[in-house]
Amino acid sequence: AVIDLRRQNLPATRWIAEPLGQALAATLEAGEQALLFLNRRGYAPLTLCRRCGHRLQCPHCSAWLVSHRLAADGGRLQCHHCGFSMREPAACPSCLAEQPFAACGPGVERLAEEVAATFPDARLAVAASDTLTGPRAADELVRRIEEREVDIIVGTQIVAKGYHFPMLTLVGVVDGDLGLAGGDLRAAERTFQLLYQVAGRAGRGERPGRVLLQTTMPEHPVMAAIAAADRAAFLEAEAEARREASAPPFGRWVALIVSAPDEGAAEQAARALARSAPHGHGVSVLGPAPAPLALLRGQHRRRLLLKAPLEARVQPLVTAWLRRTKLPPRARVKVDVDPYSFL
Repeated sequence: AVIDLRRQNLPATRWIAEPLGQALAATLEAGEQALLFLNRRGYAPLTLCRRCGHRLQCPHCSAWLVSHRLAADGGRLQCHHCGFSMREPAACPSCLAEQPFAACGPGVERLAEEVAATFPDARLAVAASDTLTGPRAADELVRRIEEREVDIIVGTQIVAKGYHFPMLTLVGVVDGDLGLAGGDLRAAERTFQLLYQVAGRAGRGERPGRVLLQTTMPEHPVMAAIAAADRAAFLEAEAEARREASAPPFGRWVALIVSAPDEGAAEQAARALARSAPHGHGVSVLGPAPAPLALLRGQHRRRLLLKAPLEARVQPLVTAWLRRTKLPPRARVKVDVDPYSFL
């Protein structure tokens, strides 16, 4: 069943809507187990200053630092792209206000905090790559769930597939929309696959299962297909959307990612590629534009996208394109044919 979050009027610090909370209570009352799925590690994805709005960002990437509070050292801020880590500063680096920071949005740690406050007698486990640090830890969690030492699992995609828990009868997807934003070609496909796998954890034993999906976009094809358990309907809608856009597998796309330690060199290289880009016979090039992660591990990044008909031989086309383009010495170009990710 789909829970339309637009109708729930949840407080800003709560993430579990009333229908999901009621289902959790009923599951616990029946002596069964539940899984709350949120594909976001850590405590909160963003930390900002209440006074001036300054956001704590990674110095090496175009990404906010994620708050983690279950760490052995008492908590840290971490970049999930390059691994940079730091303690939360005592004062805002922008306005110098002391201890002004607020955590914004939920990760699995914050969701677990809400679960513990709402169901204080429930035995809770957090399953994420930060808490399951190796095969032994994962095996121990599986044992505890199988032996019914855990009532509620709060987890990321690490628990999405491959597990069979007969007493797990409720799956609650806390934020089904996560992963659909950003204009990524395969975002809907990946989100559907992940949610379909997660939904499959419920009711694998003799007792019937139930799946509740919280979303702000219940009309989205992904949400409609998951709610109806209709994989064929989603595949048909996704194929039609890609056919109209001449996107893979109905056309050929090639992403060129230009990177350099200096922003000027990255921009210069990207513009040089744009000037020498191939055109005609159904071939076009979009860009350059900053990549969604315009700075990654200290490298400034620009993107171009070549679109061509399905029958086009894009490899020799791109090879010739690169050969006739003079690039700055420290600029590098990564070629991704039919790209899986647009980051």
